[in-house]
Amino acid sequence: MKPEELPVHDEYDRLLEDRGVWRQATTLEAAGELTARWLEGGSSYQPGHFAAAFDAETEPLAAELAELNRSGLFTKESQPGILADGAAQRQYVTGFCSAETARGLLALSTRTELVTVAHAPGEASSAAIPVTLAGAEIATVLGSSENPVEEAQIQDWAGETNDALALLLADSWYVEILDPVWGRNDLLLPAVLETLKGAEQQ
Repeated sequence: MKPEELPVHDEYDRLLEDRGVWRQATTLEAAGELTARWLEGGSSYQPGHFAAAFDAETEPLAAELAELNRSGLFTKESQPGILADGAAQRQYVTGFCSAETARGLLALSTRTELVTVAHAPGEASSAAIPVTLAGAEIATVLGSSENPVEEAQIQDWAGETNDALALLLADSWYVEILDPVWGRNDLLLPAVLETLKGAEQQ
């Protein structure tokens, strides 16, 4: 096969060149930086996100999420708060971090209205806190650990990134931070960033 005939995108339209950079990311800081670049439009590849770009609802949050990723939280999922006819969402963000960062984010639950669920490395916990409603139906819940614990999960992460990062995530804390007030968007991300910045300065 000639070089010009090699595929440029994967089956999800993500640039293979952008994927290649993730092969070198072996720290949470490096993963956070690459995620920030994706949120800023500088990359079309994000591990575990099977599309070339994020959802439209993430657009208003992208700049703040990029800052979180550069401050010690390698984010995995997020959503804005929404109150509309037939739908309601609580704002939340989830991600991987160090034990020290997890302690700081857990402390948010002691001094604000925010709720933090922290999962220790190797923990396969499961709960169900509703964060998205479609009419009367619960569409999305938080409370389950997303750490790669089982061999198949570690291999999935390794396939999307590299072996070293997959093992690091298995040994990292996974946190879920949510605003209990449906539709609110002005509290959670600034509070999380302030906590992360405070941890950096200690």
